[in-house]
Amino acid sequence: MTLKWNDRHERRITWALLSSLVLMLSVVMVPVLTEETNNNDLKCDLLGDEEVESNRERELLQKLTPLTSLSFSTDVQEDHKKYTYKFKVCGAAGNDTNGGLVQTEVNKETVIGRFNETHIYNGTDWIMLVYKQGDKYNNHCSKEERTAMVMISCLTGTLGKNFHFIGEERGKEKNCFYLFEMDSSIACPKVDSHLSLGSILLIVFFSLVAVYIIVGFLYQRLVVGAKGMEQYPNYSFWKDLGNLTADGCDFVCRSKPRNEPAAYRGIGDDQLGEETEERDDHLLPM
Repeated sequence: MTLKWNDRHERRITWALLSSLVLMLSVVMVPVLTEETNNNDLKCDLLGDEEVESNRERELLQKLTPLTSLSFSTDVQEDHKKYTYKFKVCGAAGNDTNGGLVQTEVNKETVIGRFNETHIYNGTDWIMLVYKQGDKYNNHCSKEERTAMVMISCLTGTLGKNFHFIGEERGKEKNCFYLFEMDSSIACPKVDSHLSLGSILLIVFFSLVAVYIIVGFLYQRLVVGAKGMEQYPNYSFWKDLGNLTADGCDFVCRSKPRNEPAAYRGIGDDQLGEETEERDDHLLPM
């Protein structure tokens, strides 16, 4: 029974260490896989050919990736008519395949902007997302295509909310637009958190210790064939570490010579006085 329990215990330890090693590798690989997935999720097409697209705009679009799973809408009462504006980041907000921002009135849907013609720029604490190639005006703005502009303002602690309609600029001959605003922590400036030298050294130290224990245990277990506590690397050294430490402290910290004779000395026979002879004959009964 003891042998079976020991084998079961050793197998559990082996699997625990293997799981720890897999977890460490997954921590390194997950950010890479997540970044590749996020790149595939973006459907926005920047203005111009792909060869001449701005790297800065690509980085800003990548920053908006967490918002792609959300949908936003707002209701507006204007001229006794009720309009509903629906918005989605790099996704279809209505029936149109490329309609990133649409306006609905009863059963009528008008595309304000399409994400296959996207322009994006930013400031310190805001990002402006522009969808072009919307449906054409009937009478205003020289019947040009509509444009939707969404200003994303910084608000910490929220992914995305407070989407609302600001107004429509259609009193010009050209370059008319619909302006919207919303709040998101994504637009907030990035706070750099620099690790101190001590923190980096501690991280490196504990990482090396973890690798030393895991790899050494697997080597002792699988290559050397060690059993029980001997599976731990350099087991005899760590077992005697306490004694070695005590010996080192004893050697360094003691102020007196190690071979100094003891302060206590026994009393010799020559130091003893002569015993007075006491007679106790008077104590004997007569």
